[in-house]
Amino acid sequence: MSLLVVATALPARILGVPLDQIVPHWPVIVNLLAGSLVGAYLGASWATRMASRTLYRVLAGLLVVIAGVLVATHLAQTPTIGLTGPAQIVAGILAGVAIGVVAAIMGVAGGELLIPTIVLLYGIDIKVAGSLSLAVSLPTMLIAFARYSQDKSFAVLAENKTFLVVMAAGSVVGTIIGGALLGVVPAAVLVPLLAVLLLFSARKVWQHQ
Repeated sequence: MSLLVVATALPARILGVPLDQIVPHWPVIVNLLAGSLVGAYLGASWATRMASRTLYRVLAGLLVVIAGVLVATHLAQTPTIGLTGPAQIVAGILAGVAIGVVAAIMGVAGGELLIPTIVLLYGIDIKVAGSLSLAVSLPTMLIAFARYSQDKSFAVLAENKTFLVVMAAGSVVGTIIGGALLGVVPAAVLVPLLAVLLLFSARKVWQHQ
């Protein structure tokens, strides 16, 4: 479902962030992909080998971390690190690996971490960073998806067809509406609600048997 959301969200965001604002930043996409593709493969491999209890605890911890990152980067002024040249490239690759691992383990696009990384490392406007993050997420998730397909994990798709179809349909509609409402809903309202939802989810996942 996350893969479908990313695939539809990228063109939907063009309504709010035109292509001519995204294309000039293609080196950022390449830099992060150099790490995230490797990270996605590693993360998916680790997720398939982890004991269920361990995986639930890892997921719960990551949800808490993402909630904290969301609040810190969206409700406060995010500074830039100021790296340039080779140092920036190396930092981008290392950040990409870490984000790819997290995205693959959680089965998400990783935008919650990609957006602040793009803002911090490259000093790019947060709205443009959102579109760039989707451009990085799509191939990253495809790698994770391909790795999961080598395992028995895909059996869950056949077992939950109705749920998958209904959620996928709702997600596609949601991404289109979200693209149209880009910038309309203030971050001061949306981010705290999302953070609370993530923390609630973390608690449920931690308690999962």
